[in-house]
Amino acid sequence: MDLSSMLESTARKFPHKEALVAADRRYTYTDLVEHSRRAARVFHDAGLTRGAYVPVITLNTPGFVFAAFGLWRAGMALAPVNHKLTAPELRFLITHCGATVGVVDATLLGTARQAAPDVRWLVTEAASFPEIDVEPGDDFDALVAAAEPWDGVDVSETETAEPLYTSGTTSDPKGCIHSHRGITTVAAYCAISGGLQASDRFLIAMPIWHSSPLNNWFLPMMFLGGTAVLLREYHPIEFLRTIEQERVTAFFGPAIAYLAPLQATRAAGIDWDAFDLSSARIWFAGGAPIGKDTMQTMRAAYPSGGFQQVYGMSEMGPVGTVLRPEDQERKAGSVGHAGMPGVDIRVVTLDGRDALPGETGEIWMRSDTRMVGYLGNDEATAKAFDGDWYKSGDLARLDEDGYLFIADRINDMIISGGENVYTLEVENAAREHPGIADIAVVSKPHPEWGETVVAVVVPAADGGPTLEELREFLGERLARYKVPRDLVSIDALPRNPSGKVLKHRLRALVREGVTAA
Repeated sequence: MDLSSMLESTARKFPHKEALVAADRRYTYTDLVEHSRRAARVFHDAGLTRGAYVPVITLNTPGFVFAAFGLWRAGMALAPVNHKLTAPELRFLITHCGATVGVVDATLLGTARQAAPDVRWLVTEAASFPEIDVEPGDDFDALVAAAEPWDGVDVSETETAEPLYTSGTTSDPKGCIHSHRGITTVAAYCAISGGLQASDRFLIAMPIWHSSPLNNWFLPMMFLGGTAVLLREYHPIEFLRTIEQERVTAFFGPAIAYLAPLQATRAAGIDWDAFDLSSARIWFAGGAPIGKDTMQTMRAAYPSGGFQQVYGMSEMGPVGTVLRPEDQERKAGSVGHAGMPGVDIRVVTLDGRDALPGETGEIWMRSDTRMVGYLGNDEATAKAFDGDWYKSGDLARLDEDGYLFIADRINDMIISGGENVYTLEVENAAREHPGIADIAVVSKPHPEWGETVVAVVVPAADGGPTLEELREFLGERLARYKVPRDLVSIDALPRNPSGKVLKHRLRALVREGVTAA
């Protein structure tokens, strides 16, 4: 099924049901289909043709949703773009996908124009920011409101729906091409795995351009006939207010999205119990494994629903594994057991065999949701697959019950003197040192050992440890070959807009001969 047909099917079942909420703006499924027809006309009239890739750079607003379904109806591809990108980063993506027309939030127009001045930018939310100069002919919302509805084209389920761009932590971002069939299948699998229902009201407070909020949570609501509640931008207090006011039943976010409201209410002197969060029945978490102490804090603060942690890859839709509510503390730090419905998982050792309990290997995935390939990069596509299996690049340890614990990225693993050093293990141990505010562990070439372990440390406000102090501290916690042999102090770790550390930059830094602290 293609995504426009999916929406129309839901609208026939629930024509008058609330599909989308954004503050005081509310749209039924009938409204949403109508807006998609009008948006399709806008893109057609902009000179775009079937198969065009159109970047959409917004916050969580109705304009994103109208653009997405309008593009899919017109046989075009939605290229969701991180709204935090700088102009040079944005320029790469725009050039890579060959865009000539894009949709942008009014507050991001300056960056978009700087990045791609030759692209025609259709501006959403212009009425909310009258101080920003927008040509009347480029006001996307006004154009949609005035457009003659168009049914679009007959779209095959094999046509491209999205190029999902990876984070670019090891190289330039890659565009994962996904078909309509793949994305609608993601919606179905996530609805089943997460126990979502047509009665759910799902709060989308994390950026909707991100693959998980978009494909794992927003589209399942459209598939089932639920309601998506958009919070323009995450704010810890507004997050709590929106749950209460909209009677939200489900939410997805990283651990910090659950912890920040605890900090914010304490800082503001607001009683936590002043917010009624009892409507929530499912809390989804992702982004990184969550430790036992953190999960206990989260469960105590949000007792009305069970927590589920999810793990997946953009190349897979994203789909992957789920850690169920009953395992949150029993298997704390795990990303789950086997694959969610419709997903097959293997852990393959570096010598090519299935890992046994206690062993570490690469996570391989197989599902109907996998990408077609990387946009314009056949070589990377070939390297990513082994037959039907996608090789994730994530290393995981299997415990005796078959639960997966992420150990490292293959590209980040260090081989020193023939021993494998998993950088996440070293980083987690080092973070217990009071003098370390942040840390990343990378490799440095060594003439005898092949590679040696280097700690790149952001010192705490009161000062960080010396190399000798760090080695002594870690020597009681780790095997000698895992303990860093060099230490570099840095003001801040380089991160991409998603918050992931750019370790390839750090490796270049330490290999240039930065003096150890």
